[in-house]
Amino acid sequence: MNHDIVFSRLNEFMIELPSWGFADTGTRFGKFNQDAAAVTVDEKLADAGHVNKLCGCCPTVAVHVLWDFKPDQAAAEVAKLARSSGVRIGSINPNVFQDQQYKWGSAGNRSSAIRKHAVEHMLDSIAIGKEVGSNLLSLWFADGINYPGQSDIVARKRWFTESLKVLHAALPPDMTMLVEYKPFEPAFYATDIADWGMALLLARAAGPQAKVLVDTGHHYQAVNIEQIVAWLLDENMLGGFHFNDRKYADDDLTIGSIDPYQIFRIFCEIENHRFRTGSVPPIAYMVDQSHNLKPKIEAMLQTVDMAQQLYAKACLVDRKALAASQENEDLVQSENILRGAFLTDVRPLLAEWRSSGGLPADPLAAHRQSGYEARAAKDRLAKHGKKAGGAYA
Repeated sequence: MNHDIVFSRLNEFMIELPSWGFADTGTRFGKFNQDAAAVTVDEKLADAGHVNKLCGCCPTVAVHVLWDFKPDQAAAEVAKLARSSGVRIGSINPNVFQDQQYKWGSAGNRSSAIRKHAVEHMLDSIAIGKEVGSNLLSLWFADGINYPGQSDIVARKRWFTESLKVLHAALPPDMTMLVEYKPFEPAFYATDIADWGMALLLARAAGPQAKVLVDTGHHYQAVNIEQIVAWLLDENMLGGFHFNDRKYADDDLTIGSIDPYQIFRIFCEIENHRFRTGSVPPIAYMVDQSHNLKPKIEAMLQTVDMAQQLYAKACLVDRKALAASQENEDLVQSENILRGAFLTDVRPLLAEWRSSGGLPADPLAAHRQSGYEARAAKDRLAKHGKKAGGAYA
């Protein structure tokens, strides 16, 4: 594939950043604060704008309703803050897992009053999306059960179906509802939406504007995620990704830090769908990472750079040659075609693409030279003071 086509694909490859990825985060066992980490939504948006200025491919920021919108703050004000930082508000993420009333679940709770409360919050989130110009409602549920016999599995499925139908009916015509799945945590016996098949069935039951969201960290070990992606694409049910990497479970590590070949294979299936059908449906490429130890902005720059590299490598696969070798059952050559693309050093190509758009050839180096992090740390330390650490108990 010639460079002009790869450049064209890179021009279309947009990556959404998460507001929470710029804030102090931790694990159940503790949190180690960073002086430069964002505290307020305007600081998160400023950091995201800085990354977009350096990378040129991150125009939107995912927001969490309870974390990023104050009760007395108009949603339009947050959208204005985003624009002033050179970005837009992207996916809207309701929070139906944090409040005490969700101890036994939200949309899967046996209490109709609590289910209603959860649905009302998600309806409010849709209204916020309309106000800020978002076209994505991103749903993740912590609902599940920890012990056999604790709850009726089928009843919970039906409660979820009812709730998602109500939400779908309230969507504006241009908004997509993304249904995410996760096999475990915090539920350890049965998560209500545990895998892609469950998410697909619930999305189809909800309506045509509902699609499946694939979080690359939300799978058991050795699950073939690219096969899931291929099936969802063929069924026109792939809505988007939450990108991260992991060694064991949902570790939220930076993309490609553990298994870059996996993300490459996922991109290969997307490009194979384009080769087969002539187009790719709208896919929301979103980062979902909590950078507990790495500097927030540097981790995000690493992630964006690696995502672009792996996507560019997937675009280099000779699809016609691959189809011919597959037709001949030439296993060695088929694998070598993929492997050859993966082993290609695309960093010079990316540097050329960035330079052609007036971007720094090396965003991380440009960030370090800018002094942005030191200034942010100084300003935020003066504004918020030294932050207290968090602990498990």
